Amino acid sequence: MSNSNNIDWDDVIKKEARGSNDEDLGEVKEIDGDYVLVQKGLINKEKFYIPKNMAESYDGNVLRFNISKEEVRNRFMGDSPPVADQYSSSYENADVTEKDTANVSKETDSRVPLIEERVNVSKRESTEEATVTKEPVTQTKTVEVPVTHEEVTIEKRPPKDRKYTSITSESPVESKTEIKIPLKREEVEVTKQPYVKEEVVVKKKPVTETRQVNEEVRSEELGTPGEKTIEEGIKEQEKE
Repeated sequence: MSNSNNIDWDDVIKKEARGSNDEDLGEVKEIDGDYVLVQKGLINKEKFYIPKNMAESYDGNVLRFNISKEEVRNRFMGDSPPVADQYSSSYENADVTEKDTANVSKETDSRVPLIEERVNVSKRESTEEATVTKEPVTQTKTVEVPVTHEEVTIEKRPPKDRKYTSITSESPVESKTEIKIPLKREEVEVTKQPYVKEEVVVKKKPVTETRQVNEEVRSEELGTPGEKTIEEGIKEQEKE
């Protein structure tokens, strides 16, 4: 069984990690500088960056730490390794050797994520209506139509039939008598019938235009107090 001084750290990857009370801390995922990344859970993942000098032993299958599960959660849970001074004082009543103190004070790398916003532009279809109207237009049309009617004309002439030349038994009328003669006349009758005079074709065609989208995005830059960020340096150079 190996102690913390001679553990083969490349061999502990994907091995079980346990605390001081044989508590399950999860599985070793990677070695990050002076820290051991231990992850517990598949859905609700818990990540622990535990210092190497807290490893008590390794038997080839289980890496044991001299720290309880509760202390691991309180001190070393996070998505990045803690800074050195967070654990340099160790714990009360804990034995710290000279080599352990050297490991704690050793310079370490800390990962600080810098976040920047990205503009995502998408298109969606919307519908609007184009209105086309039809309205009645009244106009007067003149059409000449020839019509025929009959009129009465009176013409006197001798009878052609010889029987009328002899004396007839009929006597002349004794009073005013009307004789009805039918006369024919053509009348103009007007009817209106709708028909399709012409067709109007309404077309739709796609028209592509380019629009500019201006949106402010934020990003993060890392700097120390009194030190100018890269963006501030660029602005001062532009002013000069």
